[in-house]
Amino acid sequence: MKILGIIPSRFGSSRFPGKPIHPIAGKPLVAWVVEAVKKAKRLDDVIVATDDARIVAAVEACGGKAVMTPSELPSGTDRIACAARIAQGGDFADDDILVNIQGDEPLIKPELIDALAAKLVDDTKWDMATAVTPIKTVDDFAAKTVVKVVLDRDDGALYFSRAPIPCNRDHEPDLASGLLVRHLGIYAYRGSFLKRYVAEKPCALEQTEKLEQLRALWMGAKIAVVRTEDEGVGVDTPEDAVRIEKILKGC
Repeated sequence: MKILGIIPSRFGSSRFPGKPIHPIAGKPLVAWVVEAVKKAKRLDDVIVATDDARIVAAVEACGGKAVMTPSELPSGTDRIACAARIAQGGDFADDDILVNIQGDEPLIKPELIDALAAKLVDDTKWDMATAVTPIKTVDDFAAKTVVKVVLDRDDGALYFSRAPIPCNRDHEPDLASGLLVRHLGIYAYRGSFLKRYVAEKPCALEQTEKLEQLRALWMGAKIAVVRTEDEGVGVDTPEDAVRIEKILKGC
């Protein structure tokens, strides 16, 4: 069994073209992400999956490993499966664990990566693992840009939605209830399930909500959820890059 950390990183972005190689505090954004992910103790290897030679060059310049994947791949999940196969020179094993880490989060906590991997290592009933954090404002609970998750008693995912769920029929949303949590875009997949997942066509729920993880639930997957207080800090715009640079410099 191998545990691979894979970072999808595309050059194209409608809001921030060239984002992965944008310099932040003296290094490209993607280099900061690789550096943070390498601090995770349970990963056997860290690979950047990209479709642009400029990103490969930036990753290799900082001592990282990158592979070129086809630009026409339909999703980040397909890209990590493809990257794992290229990096290993063949198909990944059924018991391998592949952790999909966002390429625009230079402050990703290595402890969270380790916790997701541990969920799949320690309990084989789970096909996938992901993370949530408490929702702190009513506005976030209502926002379609904030993905909500309903959990079962074992902290397994029952459903993901952009809608405000679970709905309190009789009262205002109770932020202190522990029920209102937002999804964080990090996933760990068991190799056997990832093969099934990328072979499956997008389902109606996925296409409606624009959430890839709904395909997994549609297929009957069991998704473990790790709770964290860390909301994560992503870079979506040039303004975000300025804010992150201040944090990295300790300003």
